[in-house]
Amino acid sequence: MSGFISSTSEEGPSSPAVESYLFGCELSSKIKQYTFQVNEEDDAAHYVCLQTISLGAEAKDEHNVVEVTASNYQNKEVTVPLANLKLSCQPMVNMGSFEIEAPVTFRLTSGSGPVFISGRHYIVIDDDVDQSGSEEEDDDDEEEEEDEDDDEDITPIKPAKKSLKTLSHTL
Repeated sequence: MSGFISSTSEEGPSSPAVESYLFGCELSSKIKQYTFQVNEEDDAAHYVCLQTISLGAEAKDEHNVVEVTASNYQNKEVTVPLANLKLSCQPMVNMGSFEIEAPVTFRLTSGSGPVFISGRHYIVIDDDVDQSGSEEEDDDDEEEEEDEDDDEDITPIKPAKKSLKTLSHTL
């Protein structure tokens, strides 16, 4: 992986820092699967943002099916087909920034490839978590501020008193 982009937002103290790296892997008859995983001790969130899946120049005119295995929102492992490529009709597919949280396994289930998967590896670092991991202190401060806001008396808005004007008609 190469390339580096770091962006931070000046909007507020809780804006996460995002680092971006180039991601790529090759699947073939020799290497049928690739697993992208990160160190479990890392507190940052890691995402693979897929952009293209394409056949290599040496690919045969056969169906090359790529599937992905990752965790869903319930932390259950899910496997789904991601692309079905054939040299004569669809040698490449644009994934349109398809994001998957690590760990992710790509597998060539049909065909001999080579199939190239490319995209970006995003690392999202939450600024609330400092080096010592004292995120709880920030939460306590926020709760105290909320309690202070609740203690303030809010006076209800009352309708304005208007005098009614009467029209007198003189003939």
